[in-house]
Amino acid sequence: MIKAPGVELTLKRPGTDDPSLRAWNAADELLLQEAFGHLADAPDSRVLVVDDQYGALTLGLSRFAPDVVADSAVLGPALKLNASLNPGCATPEQVYSWLQPPAASYDLILLKIPREADYLGWLLRWANAALNHDGTILAAGMIKHLPDRSVDVFAGAVEVRKVSRAVKKARLITCSRGAARLAGWPGSWKGYRLDGGIRVDAMPAVFAREKLDIGTRLLLSHLASALGSCQPGDKVLDLACGNGVLGLSALAVQPGIQMTFSDVSSQAVLSARHNTESAFPDARALFLHADGIAGNQGEFERILLNPPFHEGGVVGDHIALRLFEQASRHLTKTGRLLMVGNRHLGYHRSLRRFFPGVRQLDANPKFVVFEARL
Repeated sequence: MIKAPGVELTLKRPGTDDPSLRAWNAADELLLQEAFGHLADAPDSRVLVVDDQYGALTLGLSRFAPDVVADSAVLGPALKLNASLNPGCATPEQVYSWLQPPAASYDLILLKIPREADYLGWLLRWANAALNHDGTILAAGMIKHLPDRSVDVFAGAVEVRKVSRAVKKARLITCSRGAARLAGWPGSWKGYRLDGGIRVDAMPAVFAREKLDIGTRLLLSHLASALGSCQPGDKVLDLACGNGVLGLSALAVQPGIQMTFSDVSSQAVLSARHNTESAFPDARALFLHADGIAGNQGEFERILLNPPFHEGGVVGDHIALRLFEQASRHLTKTGRLLMVGNRHLGYHRSLRRFFPGVRQLDANPKFVVFEARL
């Protein structure tokens, strides 16, 4: 249960019953405390919450009817779950994402500080344009998860008014609007070229956006054989697609497939769409902002996956286990899951919980590639 002045909420993370995975942290408490102090003097302020994780900020401030924008598709289901645990807390009519951000101007913006310095810089520049002239940005995060150079990132984007002392290993930064904007900022897109010449660019919230990670590189070497028996029109899913590198490489091997790109991050979906439209403008491609595989997506002949192994600072296999279970329900009878993962997480055991057939295709000291079938 999270407690702050005027707020007492019961919160859970969707998709897990692990009691050690809390749905809030001290940064949420700091933000709520400071926001209530601000809103006591200006109760009619128009409020925006940016990147709330599981609803602590949105539900805690529900009496002020905040607008909400989040990169992660997890927030929508989390709000529904946690609103049901807290009668009287209203949920917003819409949870915006970077696919469709809010267009209003705000007096108060609450921002959970991300781990990536470039994404923090992007958010602050976006917030500058969304903030009224005399508005306030309240940004908070756990100290151990603050990005490198965060002091420089804030100084280069906004006017810092106050930095709080450490409270329960969290820190809050109070800011006024700065002059920096996203237009012309070189940090918005970064990327690289694959060996075949395809250019892959990505927005700041996307994993491995500046270079091909070594796990994905290991998996790419098996795509041609894995897709060799696919026919034109077969459905292939790049699950947790990031910048879309696996799906793009699949289209290079089999241009006639129906390619779906799906990711929990809206900036990843935007990046995959940008790259696909640039490299394969005639491809049959679908782009989904979703937490895993939705029940209405049907079955796939191939599912390609490099599963995330951390969420909000928590490292483990809980995300992968959920994706494995979903993948097992969305493969055709002849379908295959092709995945790469960190060797130390023991995915050979996890996969066998959901797939009768699991075969190791490759490995190096850090990563292992598996093919799984029903």
